[in-house]
Amino acid sequence: MQEDKLYHYAVIRLVPKIEREEFINIGLILFSKNEKFIRLKYHLCKEKFKLMCTDIEYEEVLNSLETYKQIAEGNKDFGPISEMDIPERFRWLAAVRSSIIQTSSTHIGKTDNLEETFERLFKELVI
Repeated sequence: MQEDKLYHYAVIRLVPKIEREEFINIGLILFSKNEKFIRLKYHLCKEKFKLMCTDIEYEEVLNSLETYKQIAEGNKDFGPISEMDIPERFRWLAAVRSSIIQTSSTHIGKTDNLEETFERLFKELVI
């Protein structure tokens, strides 16, 4: 019998007009300290983006999301934050921000399969 693994996750949101507090879910970050696991995935629907974001460039947001992903993966080319250990990277990525890319509150759960749980949450919360 496989033991359940504790994990934390946050939903990545695009908030085009911060003052209006409207957002669309565009990604997910999940990590497990004990399993030394972190994963970030995003999906930025161009049609939704065009409807909500008239003052923002699509490619700029994609570039920012890719930077977040590279930091999560620990790619050393993306600065000192990417060199932090996994829990510190997760905390930095999930920190409260007042920018157009924000995250939800952090949530916690247990699973016996982190990859399957990540994919299920991504489908439920983002796509």
